[in-house]
Amino acid sequence: MDGKICVISGATSGVGYHAARRLAAGGAHIVMLCRNEEKARRVQEELKETYGVKVDFFLADFRRLSEVSRAAKEIGEEFPEIHVLVNNAGVFNKRRRLTPDGNEEVIQVIHLAAFLVTKILTPCLKRAAPARVIDISSEAHRFGGLNLNDLNWSKRPYIGLRGYGAAKIAQILAVQEYARRLEGSGVTVNAMHPGAVRTEIGMNNGILYRLYNRYILRWFLKDPALAGEDLYYLAAAPEMQGVSGRFFNQTIEEKPARYLLKPGLQQKIWEASEQLIAPYLEERK
Repeated sequence: MDGKICVISGATSGVGYHAARRLAAGGAHIVMLCRNEEKARRVQEELKETYGVKVDFFLADFRRLSEVSRAAKEIGEEFPEIHVLVNNAGVFNKRRRLTPDGNEEVIQVIHLAAFLVTKILTPCLKRAAPARVIDISSEAHRFGGLNLNDLNWSKRPYIGLRGYGAAKIAQILAVQEYARRLEGSGVTVNAMHPGAVRTEIGMNNGILYRLYNRYILRWFLKDPALAGEDLYYLAAAPEMQGVSGRFFNQTIEEKPARYLLKPGLQQKIWEASEQLIAPYLEERK
């Protein structure tokens, strides 16, 4: 990975942080897309000092698609060729929340923002081909919850696990459709479940959930550094070249839930997602 440009969202903690460390250890030039400037600067200095690689960061709150669009365009202007894009940013809510854009927060942060970033940076990936896109997904897509007529959960009671599952379903469907559309371009797109690892996701919820996560659940979870190793394999392994549109549980290919294989569903989520991000794809004045 020496000198290859690797863009990673959500790189200041959890899976994204360990992916950045592992890619930096491989010699990659790390470009972080983060929300918190203080954390970004701390990780930037750590990676530079530890691995002697170039590290840049761009700031965006994934709850605001205008910020995501602006940051992605800035990355594309600064780095005309991008070799690896890791869409990792995520959130889990127990209760329904809307973003300032009016979208349900979980599906926007996990799916729509990543869809927008990938859309904007696709020309850069094509110029760097062979290039790879890896979306950090989850086995939680098997919880179901996606309803194309109610992406915002305004017509149904919101259930946290199903809201999270819906976002991951949309994400995997978009990965499959991106892979189809980019066939022959030299750009591959895959989804990866990082395993049951310790992260800070969900810690924005109430005190009871935070206590449960910190003092009970985390003892049953694995070191997220293992996910960093798995992601490095998907990003760098020669045998992964040309492999696209797949779902991996760590490094093992799995079939996603059966309902994701329904003909035409990928196209439908693509069209719905395009409508929602369309205002943020327009050229800046």
